[in-house]
Amino acid sequence: MAQVTATAEKTVGADAERVFAALGDYRGTRSRMLTEHFSEYEVREGGQGEGTTVHWKLAATSKRVRDCLVSASVPRENTLVERDANSSMVTTWTVSPAGEGSRVKVETTWTGAGGVAGFFERTFAPRGLQRIYDEQLARLDSDLRA
Repeated sequence: MAQVTATAEKTVGADAERVFAALGDYRGTRSRMLTEHFSEYEVREGGQGEGTTVHWKLAATSKRVRDCLVSASVPRENTLVERDANSSMVTTWTVSPAGEGSRVKVETTWTGAGGVAGFFERTFAPRGLQRIYDEQLARLDSDLRA
């Protein structure tokens, strides 16, 4: 079994502090960033950054649905880490200043399957998740510019 990684990045039109606060806003901004791939979204504890617990289902494909129970932490400035209690999935959102806006990077890692199934997972899953993140980042940018 190998580590699988999916990454996406985008420059958004707001300063790093505002972007980071928006990413940690699970009751507001984050719910508006959801694509059709997400269902059953529910904030179970907290709602802003560190200590928040959120549930959702992520349908990366029609056959691959993950039931996620995510806990948020802020291990360092401008870094939000989401750990899924139901899998090895860890998603890290990093915000850094970039000119008149901010650069947002999202990276998800998990322990993939072995064998042939693992080969296909390592080959196709990162691209699929990157497309989902690209759409989420575009929604984040739009939300912050509104």
